Amino acid sequence: MKRIHNARHAAEAHLICGLLQSCGIAAVVRGEWLAGGFGELPVDGCAVWVTDDRQLDEADRLLMDFLDGRIAAAAIGDGWQCPGCGESCEGQFTSCWRCGSERPN
Repeated sequence: MKRIHNARHAAEAHLICGLLQSCGIAAVVRGEWLAGGFGELPVDGCAVWVTDDRQLDEADRLLMDFLDGRIAAAAIGDGWQCPGCGESCEGQFTSCWRCGSERPN
């Protein structure tokens, strides 16, 4: 198991962990409950760990693409039309903001 990212807070760690998991990479968040001890304990805080070392290179590539904004930039131009209500939705969304229908594959 290797640490791939030291997060500023638990929300960031879970966002990155969820991204990795959605791409098939086994990842976990560790240390989120230690954040309250900053100033009193020598801890790194919240971090994302890849549990399978064989997936580390792919996880690192995905993390860099995310942090550099390449993943968001790729999705922006990929708009779609909601099958439920016909609303135009931006590419980064997986469900319709208006009616909640899921984005078609």
